[in-house]
Amino acid sequence: MAPANNFFKAARPVMRQQLFGAQVRNAFRTSQLRAQFRESSKRWQSSSASAEDAQQSWFKRMWDSPIGLKTVHFWAPVMKWALVLAGVADFARPAEKLSLTQNGALTATGIIWTRWCLIIKPKNYLLAAVNFFLGAVGVVQCTRILLWQSAQKKSAGELVQDVKEEIKEDAKEAKAAVKA
Repeated sequence: MAPANNFFKAARPVMRQQLFGAQVRNAFRTSQLRAQFRESSKRWQSSSASAEDAQQSWFKRMWDSPIGLKTVHFWAPVMKWALVLAGVADFARPAEKLSLTQNGALTATGIIWTRWCLIIKPKNYLLAAVNFFLGAVGVVQCTRILLWQSAQKKSAGELVQDVKEEIKEDAKEAKAAVKA
């Protein structure tokens, strides 16, 4: 069995609550404290402004929005889609006519600015989307260019064989020309 001393130590919070609980409850029941807490909680109350906002037209809300029609947050993505469409149109061009430097820059721009658009306030999801697609188009184009370049590189043995075949063909043509 535990000593009585331990029992009293464990019961101290209960005894304090019984002694001081009534004083605390009475203090909160007074009108002065009650009024103070009511005033500080007004931030949780709603106003009629949200009802007015709901009645506004879509155009009015877009016009007044921090990322609305009259801001760069709207027009930058709209204009940047031209770069994405130009990159998509370049899918039809042969890989040897594409610039690795230019497409590498578009890829880096797309990837870096996609991340930045998700950090800034207000978050600009329209700009993040266009930058994501710009980076994706750049990755596809860079892949096409690098695959073409690797296909163009031949080993030294293959180059020697090509030169030998060309010399043999030239020799045959020369013999045919001499006989004629």
